[in-house]
Amino acid sequence: MCSYNGRLLELKKEKEFFSQSNELTNEMLNDRHDLTLKEAFAVAYEEFTKEHGKAPCDFVWFVTGSAGRKEQGIISDQDHGMIFQEDEPAVQAYFSALGKLVSDALNTIGYPYCEGNVMSSNHIWCKSFAGWKKQLRKWMELENWESIRYLQIFYDSRGLIGNGELVQGLKGVIHDYRQEHPALLLRFLNNVMRIKKGVGIFGQFFVERSGAHRGSLHMKNTLYLPYVNSIRLLAIKEGIIATSTLERIAELKNRSSYESLMKEYETYFRRILLLRIVSFQDATDYSDVHFLNINKMTKEERADVKHLLRKGIKLYQQVKRLIEKGC
Repeated sequence: MCSYNGRLLELKKEKEFFSQSNELTNEMLNDRHDLTLKEAFAVAYEEFTKEHGKAPCDFVWFVTGSAGRKEQGIISDQDHGMIFQEDEPAVQAYFSALGKLVSDALNTIGYPYCEGNVMSSNHIWCKSFAGWKKQLRKWMELENWESIRYLQIFYDSRGLIGNGELVQGLKGVIHDYRQEHPALLLRFLNNVMRIKKGVGIFGQFFVERSGAHRGSLHMKNTLYLPYVNSIRLLAIKEGIIATSTLERIAELKNRSSYESLMKEYETYFRRILLLRIVSFQDATDYSDVHFLNINKMTKEERADVKHLLRKGIKLYQQVKRLIEKGC
């Protein structure tokens, strides 16, 4: 039987082999990521229970960020947390220690630690259900940038192991508060209003001016996030629980007021997801998958990127007007 580290290294090899496929779709890639994450958790949990025993209560291990939205790229970092039912110090200690082992296991198989420390090894992201309710309430009441950022991260969470209803119950807390305090939506809006533009009015690209990616377009900030952030704002506004941007678009399309808008932007967003896979097939480092080397693109490809960049800015402006009008 393989040792604990041996099993993790096998998972790492499988993950690397799959990512080298030339026929990946966003759905295939994220289904594989989900499977790998679940297997890594299972291996870590089995190892953990040898010393600490089985979980003392109902819990859920959730993923968030690109994993929560089912939009992971070829290389992704960690974004995850835990919610457990019992609000006791000994239970907190159990899940905090488990969260640490899970984070280390994921790093071993090729998911780098999250630079923002959004991991279940961090007590902020590993709490009892009651503790989470208090924390969410605090984030919604504090009028600072970081609190709203944390709320947005949590809103993209999706249960992967355990009782997913714990996640849904906490999202209900956010929706209930927003119904009572409409201004919360404006705070969400203000948090993401500083869009980094990738193209100028004369069609020039705004590229990185220094560093290892000098001359490249920061694809995540200029092309991808304007769509993700805009659709999330509409999802919060309309009480949509789905985490995937495409699933949120699908639900919004079913509402007459958004139907035509969402049909248009669904097409654009699917092109962006495909572009991420095609452009970063040979990436070897997590930082590489955020920067698009436009010098390696054809004239037609660059024109398409400019079109998508402009449409992302337009979408955000439309959503901004809708929210300001409604509040």
